[in-house]
Amino acid sequence: MTGLDDVLDAVLNSALATGRDRPEVLAAAVLALLVVGWTASWRVARGVVTIAHEGGHALVAVLAGRGLTGIRLHADTSGVTTSRGRAGGFGLVLTFLAGYPAPAVLGMVGALLVATDRAAASLWLVVVLLVATLLQVRNAYGVVSVLVTGGVVGAVAWWGDATLQGAFAAAMAWFLLFGALRSVRELQRGRRRGVPRFGDESDADALARLTGVPGGMWAALFWFAAVVAVITGAWVLVRGIA
Repeated sequence: MTGLDDVLDAVLNSALATGRDRPEVLAAAVLALLVVGWTASWRVARGVVTIAHEGGHALVAVLAGRGLTGIRLHADTSGVTTSRGRAGGFGLVLTFLAGYPAPAVLGMVGALLVATDRAAASLWLVVVLLVATLLQVRNAYGVVSVLVTGGVVGAVAWWGDATLQGAFAAAMAWFLLFGALRSVRELQRGRRRGVPRFGDESDADALARLTGVPGGMWAALFWFAAVVAVITGAWVLVRGIA
């Protein structure tokens, strides 16, 4: 138990030090957790996670050599990314695999940039990614969603002072990390009921169809990736990087 006690003491001391030296980081964590945990706010904010999710599909589709035909974002916070290419194969598997981990990966990148005092860079990175996403959006609601999200992030990056940029970037990183975890939870709940979250084939079921590996295994992989991202991102944000 001594090893575990040492780890817990280190985490507690780090959290206390963060609360003393960088209170905005812990405040951002509490705010992000409330937004993700409260159903009413999550129904609205989930759209941001969907943008990152569909952006992950789109980016990997392009990297895998598939022809990207567009992204659609809907008012129920669902989305779909379509591409041209083989109806199977490794490239399509990677494309379906990329969606759920994408918000978590972006959250970890944001955490690293915040921890190394490059909060403004993390905000501009998000703006660039949103512009790239906007070019592929094919419906009016999706265009408005991406423009509003990009406008808020861009305004903070352009007009905000260093303190505001740091707090906002930290909140965004926490939100993406927590949001990625909740979206995987919703995926698993939908699969247990036998009905996908938004009525279409889920990514896990699409991967099962393409590979023969059960959808539950893919969902478990998404869970693992999200949990690792939350732990890693939280550790970086709280402990910082020496």
